[in-house]
Amino acid sequence: MHPGLLYWWKSRHAGRHADHDGGEAAEVSCGPGGGGGWGGRGWHGHGHWRQEAGGGHDDGGAFGVRRPLRFLAYKLELDEKQVGELAKILSDLKTERAQADVDGRRTISGFADAIGGASFDETAAKAAAELRVKSAERLRDAVVKALSRMHALFDEEQRAHLSYLIRTGVISI
Repeated sequence: MHPGLLYWWKSRHAGRHADHDGGEAAEVSCGPGGGGGWGGRGWHGHGHWRQEAGGGHDDGGAFGVRRPLRFLAYKLELDEKQVGELAKILSDLKTERAQADVDGRRTISGFADAIGGASFDETAAKAAAELRVKSAERLRDAVVKALSRMHALFDEEQRAHLSYLIRTGVISI
């Protein structure tokens, strides 16, 4: 049996893992009753409801939930136009995060090359470190741009709810 399935079954039958609204663990589903995910039950993999930005096996894009677009569309009660624009924003951010992952692997390779020779290659180490800094700066700029676009897209109540979700750790950026 897959460990994620076991987690799902236990969380459903044990009554644990309530979300902030008093619901079940399916807080990252697209509707009441867990309409999104595996089997329409709100299961989203291994019980990991959030991941830190840029790490882990989360393939949900910019935010730390497995299906950020559906989750935000449901939680923020977005209309179709807002969902379409949010999809573009998250896609852009996902692309930038993927590039940061590639840069991270290049940085590690550069550090390994710098230390692997007969003598330490300080130039290669500095170049790898500079790549890491530039990548982090590009990712920072992409996150700020995405947040700015979301601010313009959402109304006051939606922005307040998004702020709450970020502040409480339900989603991470």
